[in-house]
Amino acid sequence: MRPSHWLKNGFVFIPLIYSKTLFETPRLVDAILAFLLFSIASSAIYILNDIVDRDADRQHPDKRHRPIASGRISPRTATLQLLLLLPLIILILLQLPWMVSALIGLYLLLNLGYSFGLKHVILLDIFIIASGFMLRVLVGAWAIDVPVSSWLVICTLFFALFLAIAKRRSEINNLERGESRRVLDDYTPDLVRTILIVSVTGSIMSYTLYTMSSHVVESFGTENLIYTVPIVMYGIFRYLHLDERSKTAENPVSVILRDPSLILTALVWVATSLLVIYTAA
Repeated sequence: MRPSHWLKNGFVFIPLIYSKTLFETPRLVDAILAFLLFSIASSAIYILNDIVDRDADRQHPDKRHRPIASGRISPRTATLQLLLLLPLIILILLQLPWMVSALIGLYLLLNLGYSFGLKHVILLDIFIIASGFMLRVLVGAWAIDVPVSSWLVICTLFFALFLAIAKRRSEINNLERGESRRVLDDYTPDLVRTILIVSVTGSIMSYTLYTMSSHVVESFGTENLIYTVPIVMYGIFRYLHLDERSKTAENPVSVILRDPSLILTALVWVATSLLVIYTAA
């Protein structure tokens, strides 16, 4: 179920924070339900993906230690666990607006396509990964019934593309260690670097423009959110540095959790954003 990867589902809380409703109990409860929903749904996808890829994973130096690939859990047991998660997904969906069900359905559909072949289609593979993060933001907004800024959606798209292409670059660099994705043969170094540069630039520029937008200034009553931009820039550049040095972006969660500087950067960004948003006049 990869609970460490539930960190990605923190994106559902972004609309809660930026809509200034963090301390409204009903909306906080709905946001937590959305987080649990995405955690269970993503775990179901991880289980399915590990069942489908178990033979290929056995040839990988790191993935061969996964429970199914290593034989610690049989495919039949994993399938049973997957089936047990589905009623939990339905139960939580019944507590949230119907639009959330549509988005979760789209998330599951995209990832089913990814697991059964689309991950081998160049460019489409990274856009499916990126769409998962965008859907997390949209689910977070629809679950608490607040509008989501188009700037925030675009910023999430660029940032998610950055994480996805950095993951592919690490996989390409680790080919000699047993990485076996067929799509890696289609990604040239120049293409990867171009997408990386565009996604990093887009992430920083869209976030900067978001903090300066009239919507943000009017909603928060301050222009001070702009001071979080250097924090975001440092975090992105630090992530790039770690990938350049150790080629570990194949697992973004592992990169973040193993680097105290990135953890501190994330905490400072959250604290600064909360301070600006909730203490403005």
